[in-house]
Amino acid sequence: MITFDQALCALRAGQVVALPTDTVYGLAASLESPAAIEAIYLLKERPETMALPVLVSEYEQISAMGITLQPEDYAVLNEVWPGDFTVILPAPEAISQLVGGRNGTVAIRIPRDPLVLELLAESGPLAVTSANKHGEPTPTTAEGVDAIFVGESNFAGTLDGGVRSSQPSAIMDMSEDPWRIVRQGRLSDAEAKGLTQKP
Repeated sequence: MITFDQALCALRAGQVVALPTDTVYGLAASLESPAAIEAIYLLKERPETMALPVLVSEYEQISAMGITLQPEDYAVLNEVWPGDFTVILPAPEAISQLVGGRNGTVAIRIPRDPLVLELLAESGPLAVTSANKHGEPTPTTAEGVDAIFVGESNFAGTLDGGVRSSQPSAIMDMSEDPWRIVRQGRLSDAEAKGLTQKP
């Protein structure tokens, strides 16, 4: 386990950190460190064809990535953020490729967890994916994550945020018209249908 300050220093130094999200523990790397992002793929044994989502603390961090939100985007995002809801947005090709995308998009979420929001405010946007080996169950505790990854190259440790649920986030693709739900997560059928209707 590592402290908040140790996690922040490790991210800034180009290492991978595990942290709690609204849903599961995730492996995180700074967008300022392409090598650390590559290390996530190696640690997780994740196929390179699967892009990594990005966590941010606020809309300003999205704008700083060169992503432009439309008025109708804000109308929906203000309903679901902060929280366990990921959206796929058009993005500059450089950002998309940095996190493994191949189609000029990036998946983004503003989490609700106050510890993670505080970290993101200091670290900047982080590429994050579930803290497990690809295809294996994701541990719900920091101890479980450390048991998998401690001792592996470029892994700095886990920031403990208590027990997490195993419920995945909902995902909506807003990069094309019409919007569509990719993964329903906690949403009811009615909620999912309502969110895909543009204001």
